[in-house]
Amino acid sequence: NSPSYDAIATAIITLQAFAGMWINAFIVSVLCIAWVKKKSFNSNEKILLFLGCVRFWYLCITGLYCILSTFYAHCFYVYPTPQIFVAIHSFLNSSNLWVSACLCVFYCIKIANFRHRFFIYLKVKIDRIVSRLLGGLVLLSLVFCILGYEVTDNQYDDNFNATSVGNIWRLLVRTDKRILPIIIATVSGYAVAFTAVISSALLLLFSLWRHQRKMQTNSVKNLSTDAHVKAMKSILSFFLIYSINFTCLVLSLSYSMEQENPVQFYVSLFQHAFPAVHSLILIFSNPKLEKTLLRTL
Repeated sequence: NSPSYDAIATAIITLQAFAGMWINAFIVSVLCIAWVKKKSFNSNEKILLFLGCVRFWYLCITGLYCILSTFYAHCFYVYPTPQIFVAIHSFLNSSNLWVSACLCVFYCIKIANFRHRFFIYLKVKIDRIVSRLLGGLVLLSLVFCILGYEVTDNQYDDNFNATSVGNIWRLLVRTDKRILPIIIATVSGYAVAFTAVISSALLLLFSLWRHQRKMQTNSVKNLSTDAHVKAMKSILSFFLIYSINFTCLVLSLSYSMEQENPVQFYVSLFQHAFPAVHSLILIFSNPKLEKTLLRTL
């Protein structure tokens, strides 16, 4: 029963989206209150605030899209509603992935200990670089936003199936060889961000191993070791869910050419769970956010 299936899928994905929105709204509100009190912002808080805002609106658009596509599908036949949804979704999804990877790189640079000149330069200048880096990621996301709008506008078809729930690319793009370069470019962008996460995890792990060797004669743990261990737990947990999310993104693009596939539903569930799960990990890996959450509960 297609209507029942769409309603169930919409309900599950919408609940995931609302849960993720509340989690990220909590992160943003705590950071903003701290900003008002301190009148200053460190680099870590800037990245977390930007990431929380991006994920809040990404999940908001996702929930809205699922509801409209299931119960008010006729609105997607109105030009340029599909193009706008694709453009916003592309911008927010790209920003989410790139800023998440940026957070891993930031942890690696701040905590890992290497004597290479370039690494020392990054460690000293990282606080100044973060703002420019976030601005550059916004511009990069705008490129994906423009590509998404142009491809959808060129491939727009009044007879597309707007009643299915899943990845927005699958709904709005027809089977056409001209979109293959766009898919390749999108997967390449995701792969670069995924590579940054892998590299950060490996470098931090190597730094921890070297530090442990130096501290073998000392039975007391120092602050550097604790910082390494906490960062490794955060990055490794992120690496695990980022790997699942990257696999789902590739699968969703692979299945974008198919009208119906049972795997699409599970891919969508994993994709929309990623922002909420990773945000929870960020809360429990940050003492300030964790204490505020427990006090609030």
